[in-house]
Amino acid sequence: MIALVRANPRFGALWTARTVSFLGDSLSLVALLLYVADHTGQALAVAALLVFGEVLPALFGPLAGALSDRFDLRRIMITCELTQAALTVVIALWLPGLPALLALVAARALAAQVFAPASRTAVGGLVEPAVLPGANAALGLGTNGAEAVGPLMAAVLLPVLGVRGVLLIDAATFLISAALLLRLPAMRRPAATEGGTLAGLREGFGYLRGNLVARAVLFGTFAVVAANGIDDVALVFLTQRDLGGGDSAVAALLSAVGLGLLLGYWLLSRFHPTRAMGAMLLAGFAVSSAGNLLTGLSWAVAVAFGLQAVRGLGIAAMDVAATTMLQRFVPERLQGRVFGAFYGGIGVAAGLSYLGGGLLLDATSPRTTFLVAGAVGLAATAGTVLALRKGTEPAPPETTEPPCQTD
Repeated sequence: MIALVRANPRFGALWTARTVSFLGDSLSLVALLLYVADHTGQALAVAALLVFGEVLPALFGPLAGALSDRFDLRRIMITCELTQAALTVVIALWLPGLPALLALVAARALAAQVFAPASRTAVGGLVEPAVLPGANAALGLGTNGAEAVGPLMAAVLLPVLGVRGVLLIDAATFLISAALLLRLPAMRRPAATEGGTLAGLREGFGYLRGNLVARAVLFGTFAVVAANGIDDVALVFLTQRDLGGGDSAVAALLSAVGLGLLLGYWLLSRFHPTRAMGAMLLAGFAVSSAGNLLTGLSWAVAVAFGLQAVRGLGIAAMDVAATTMLQRFVPERLQGRVFGAFYGGIGVAAGLSYLGGGLLLDATSPRTTFLVAGAVGLAATAGTVLALRKGTEPAPPETTEPPCQTD
């Protein structure tokens, strides 16, 4: 990873910008969760903060991606970071009541939703195709590492700076990110679809309907996330009710997936494969789902910890493989829309998993929830196998149109 960042200063600027920004995000998430919990005392209010900050903006994923296919990617990313910085400053100085806070958090999250497809599309214009898996793994390592460190930093900074101070640090990280993104070249997009944004959305959805491989990647990821996203909630109850663990055991198990993710991204950034992305995608689906299924059968905290760590390896593999496949095989002029649908779908799938998995958890038991989640995830993996066998790889980006131009 370090060699890739050093060898490609432009990609290094993007990697550093994303890592710094994600570090600030994780800081502010902890601060806002504690602020809402302290001032409302309601679990529903905390859940609403997560819904407005993660699930609701995901509904606009395709529209966010359409913007990336129409405008300069660098300008989009810088604008998103400056917008998030301004909104974070408003939240920090005002610290409003819940309705206004939810509106501001949703607006900030919408800017982040626009940023996501733009950044992933930009990677393909900054690195050679052969190193795309390594670049994607490096981004995953940086952002997930920042998210792991952020809560620890928040625990140290909150008693000293308070909620306002931590939020202002987050605003500063957005400004630092925007400054780093200025080092990127201008990345003008190929000619936009005639008829405007709505026509572009129709073209993007039409592409997904007609292309089995891209559709399999998107819907396979959606199904696996929808099946397994409840694991964090179910782990708490599994540890306390079935494994006899206390709070420290819960914290350890919740960290296991994160450790597996970091190890997986590190391995893929260091020894990144250049081919067989489809096989790696399916392996990631299977490992992440089987990890949950077997966790439901675990008899000790240590066993569950190991299984969840292995599950993290699978999640890293499916993320790198899915992103690389879309970057390599989706025509460049459509990548923003496809990535917008991809990340939007992940957000919606997570929301559905929280809802459906929570109902299942209340109606049955933690072990049953893990078993069902893993089994449904494996069924989704099998369905993706069949879809990929029926499909053919899409043609590479059209040579009749100019590529993403950099100055």
